[in-house]
Parts: sequence; C-alpha cells; structure tokens
Amino acid sequence: MLGKLARQHDPNVLVGFDHADDAGVYLIRPGTALVQTVDFFTPMVDDPYTFGQIAATNALSDVYAMGGRPITSLALVCFPEKADLAILERILAGGLSKMIEAGCSVIGGHSVRDEEMKFGYSVTGLIDPAKVLTNGGAKAGDRLLFTKALGTGVISTAIKKKAAKQSWIDAAIASMTMLNKQAAEVITGFAVHAMTDVTGFGLIGHAREIALASGVSLRFHACRIPLLDGAMECVRAGHIPGGLKANREFAECVVGYEDGISDEIKAILFDPQTAGGLLISVASEDATQLTQALIAAGVPALEIGEVLASTKPQIMVVP
Repeated sequence: MLGKLARQHDPNVLVGFDHADDAGVYLIRPGTALVQTVDFFTPMVDDPYTFGQIAATNALSDVYAMGGRPITSLALVCFPEKADLAILERILAGGLSKMIEAGCSVIGGHSVRDEEMKFGYSVTGLIDPAKVLTNGGAKAGDRLLFTKALGTGVISTAIKKKAAKQSWIDAAIASMTMLNKQAAEVITGFAVHAMTDVTGFGLIGHAREIALASGVSLRFHACRIPLLDGAMECVRAGHIPGGLKANREFAECVVGYEDGISDEIKAILFDPQTAGGLLISVASEDATQLTQALIAAGVPALEIGEVLASTKPQIMVVP
C-alpha cells in the first residue's frame, strides 16, 4: 500500500518508508539525526509483565538495527473497557523495565478502548547521519552474522494452543526480552556494511530486503542457522502462525534450495519473529573478530552465510 502513496520531497529525510528499512531517519542538524519507529501487537504470552517487556524490546529493536541510540518513547495502549486495570499496570511496568535498561525515557503515550488488547511503543533515537546502517549497503564477499535464534513465531503459536513445553516458553521469552542494545554497541568499529533486525517478515523476508536494496544475492547455510529449543517440534506438530504462511507465499519466489533441505527448515526460515536478532553484513576480514566480540559481550552470534554478486535466485539455501 505504501508504494501507492504520493512521495514527499524533504531533503532532511535520510531514510523514509520507501526504503523498506527498519526505521525512518531525519536530519535535524549537521552530525545529528533522529531515528523513529513504532511497533505494537497483541499478547503472545500469558504474563502481563513479560508481555510488556517483550513489546518494549521489540519496539526498541528497530532503532538499534539502524545503529541508533533510543532516547524517548511513547506508549501505545489498546485495552478492554471491562478488563482489570491491574493487568494494564503490570504491562506498563514490564515495558518500563526494558526502557530503563535501554536508557530510553518514557515521556507519554495514548490509550483507546479496544476489545482486543494491544501494546507497544513509538521510539525516537539519535544517530550520526554518517553512520546509519541501512539494509542497502551489503557488498559481495561480506559474511552474514546472526544474533539470537529463530522460532519465536511457532513457539508463540504453540503457547496459544496450550501445546508448548515450559522449557520452550522459557527459551523464547529469554530471547524476546533480550535487548539488541549490546549487539548494536559491539559492532561499532567493525566494517559492518548493512544490518536489519529479523522480525515479522522472518529471516528470508528481511534477507530479501537486504538483497534487493543492496543489489546482491545471499547464501545461507541451513546447518548453521540457530534455532530455539522446541522450534522444530512446533513446526512438525503443525503450530504454524498465519504470518509464516503469508511470508512464505510472498518471498519464497526468490529462494532456491539445494538438495537436503528439510521441509521443517524451509518453514522456519519464514517464521515471523518477535524481538528477533540482528542480521549483520560485515566485511569478511572482520567477520570472525566481530563474532568473537559479540559472544564475549554475552550476545549469541553465528556466521550463517555470505553475500554474493547479484544472481538468480536472489537467496540460496544450502545444507
């Protein structure tokens, strides 16, 4: 739908919605730009406090994905008129805990009555305009690093069906409440050419955006892609979220698979993530050192693929 809208012409808009990037970037003075994003959704866990934490982590992620530092946020609340306000208090408290961890001040918000509960934030950050990390800078020869692991979508679906084991829930919550703050700080000083956070469009969907914006192709090694505990079991049991099906219908046309890629792996590559990890395109000579630096900082990170010169298919998945 955005492609049908009229284009505004403001030279201070460094990154707008037409770039399909993680957040908008607006120049406010030489050397300083704003990073702006918004995200909210329905609960995927039962505990209100944890839901608030996840929503905040997810909203903050887009600022980190651009290389920015979040400074302020506004809460977005949709809450049933007859629901217990103590639940809303816990949601807000959980979100605030993550905003405090991020050093991001909550300065207001807006609420509406809605039969379906929803929560999230609009987040504003600061960034040096010369250091914006868009999804359009990947270069042939780069290595692709990924933080965190895939599987929050299928596990969340299993949670809703009361079919998730507690160990799966615990692993997914730990991932969804881990800020990308540390990872964004570690990459400074390394030759990172492009970066995005893997969220609602899944690994392939966001990889496609990098490939298109950068004019390159990507190759992923299925055996290296990290998966959350229980993710494969959820796929095998048929706990497939609607978003996964939609992602696959939209983006699988640009994907090629070598022999040996299981149906379960093909599915999980399109799993919509909540507060997912960062997909980082880094110069090959810095890949190992950056991976080690991320791990040393407590950030799970693996090299899962590489950037190739533009070819067809745009994304190749090998064993």
